[in-house]
Amino acid sequence: MINILIVDDHLIVREGIKRIINDTRDMKIVAEASSGQEALDLILKNKYDLILLDISMPGQNGLQTLKLIKKHNKNIHVLMLSMHSEEQYAIRTIKAGASGYLTKDTASHQLVTAIRKINAGRKFISNEVAELLTTDLYHREEKNPHDNLSDREFEILKFIASGKTTKVIANNLSISPKTVSTFRSRILKKLHLMNNSDLIHYVIDNKLTD
Repeated sequence: MINILIVDDHLIVREGIKRIINDTRDMKIVAEASSGQEALDLILKNKYDLILLDISMPGQNGLQTLKLIKKHNKNIHVLMLSMHSEEQYAIRTIKAGASGYLTKDTASHQLVTAIRKINAGRKFISNEVAELLTTDLYHREEKNPHDNLSDREFEILKFIASGKTTKVIANNLSISPKTVSTFRSRILKKLHLMNNSDLIHYVIDNKLTD
């Protein structure tokens, strides 16, 4: 039996995934968490065969949580679930140690297969993610400028583009407003942009909106 911890801040999403899992005989959801910190607390106390981890959570997001999970136990299997397309987060999560990346709109027909494959010690890589990995490894000249942003820079880019103020971003990420401003300057330089308006247009043009 594959014992699974599901981590998602939306109850309706957890219920939907449980319905999919409950239709199988070789796996079950044994615990749930609605935040990254709650998940880490459970992982420190219990053993799970696989973690289903959402990317977009308030406070400590899924990517940050993934890194902390792998720091605690590098061998634990983590399958990322996201409403974001593969282009936005798949490569970042795979590099951080995830065993697979699955968009929520494909979960209904790929989730069980992905869990079984990962539990068997393999990676679950969709055709879209495989193509992105190939580009990342062998065709760096084809990469987008935002692919060169760090995970924190990319996160702050998304926050700025959504209209959040420096103070709000700082509170969400538990960092100082000055640090946010420093990251903003780095982002503008890496993307060869001038101001927040340019950042917003860049995010829209590259389809990085949620």
